[in-house]
Amino acid sequence: MSTTANPIATHHLPFFITPPGQTDVLYNITMIFVIAMIVLTGVIFLTIHSLPERMAHKTKKIQLDIVAVLGLLALLTNEHILWLAALLLAYIDFPDFITPITRIAKATEAIAGQEETPSTEPETPEHGPPKIVPAEQLAKDKKGAVHA
Repeated sequence: MSTTANPIATHHLPFFITPPGQTDVLYNITMIFVIAMIVLTGVIFLTIHSLPERMAHKTKKIQLDIVAVLGLLALLTNEHILWLAALLLAYIDFPDFITPITRIAKATEAIAGQEETPSTEPETPEHGPPKIVPAEQLAKDKKGAVHA
């Protein structure tokens, strides 16, 4: 087989035309570029999807768990309204309702004279694990017991 060019072909070929049997450099560069762009697009997509969660985490929001779940659901279901809801929840500061109500309750108790006194007995749980009794103690308790 002859490697001479066809007589009707142009003598000046562009740089991207590869001679037979050699590596196609432009193809390799293009494949590396395409793979890098796919990875970069994925990283940007995941970074944008985690934006509401990172914002809520930085500001120590109460609703951090809700924002995290909404962001994860938006990522897995591709529902953009969930991501938008997570973003809005990350921006909103919920007011603290518990502290003023607790202070009002304590002030009302102080006015009524019902100050809470700490008890000296430790509180025992109603449903706890059974007590462990040594075998000697159990035998001693049964020795004096009368069976009917």
